[in-house]
Amino acid sequence: MTYETILYEPDGAVAMITLNRPSVLNALNVALVRELAEALAAAEADPAIRAVVLTGSGDRAFAAGADISELAALPDAVGGAALARAGQALTLQIERMGTPVIAAVNGFALGGGCELAMGCDIRIASERAKFGQPEINLGLIPGYGGSQRTTRLAGRGAAMLLCLSGEMIDAAEACRIGLVERVVPHAELLTEAKRVAGVIAGKAPVTVAAVKRAIDEGASLPLAAALEIEALTFGSLIGTAAFKEGTSAFLEKRKADFG
Repeated sequence: MTYETILYEPDGAVAMITLNRPSVLNALNVALVRELAEALAAAEADPAIRAVVLTGSGDRAFAAGADISELAALPDAVGGAALARAGQALTLQIERMGTPVIAAVNGFALGGGCELAMGCDIRIASERAKFGQPEINLGLIPGYGGSQRTTRLAGRGAAMLLCLSGEMIDAAEACRIGLVERVVPHAELLTEAKRVAGVIAGKAPVTVAAVKRAIDEGASLPLAAALEIEALTFGSLIGTAAFKEGTSAFLEKRKADFG
């Protein structure tokens, strides 16, 4: 597949998707959002792909936000809301995929770039990475989910601080507040992201998708309702080929082969 704003590179069971607008620090324009959605759909539809790693081209940025020239050209509130919904649809697409997506944050992840990373299932950051929601400096609020996912990941206070100040935080602080899961030396970023993706790719796809569904559907529910989702999802896996192989492998003291 050939794209103008991204690179799509399948490698065994892992697909590498690279945001590829380095001259503008991989800013998210309409074309990139559309092509990324298409590539993610292709990865999910390919049974050979069991995990995706998403990163940015170059050493400076994962994605330094939305394309400001496109923002400045928005005609009215209706156009602004439509642009926000397109970005939100992309992050919701990632959350709803059965295939897990790992963000390998190699530099600036600001505005829409931070929101895109937060939409991913796991975030691994280079020690050089910087995170922020600077939309307030443009007279805007985050539009691709930042006001909501920052709250869910890092808490109300952290969301208020990031969204009201517009200030950047470094990778260590992002990890401390729960915005990212792991920080690694810059030179090891893609190696570690691909390693984690490879570990996940070795699990049964039906079980991986079930884990994602249970976590995402239960996250906003009261605990009792979320536990019921967990119980039903657990039960739905009994009798599957994945369950039979996993339990047989354990009892036979061998590594499970999920195909």
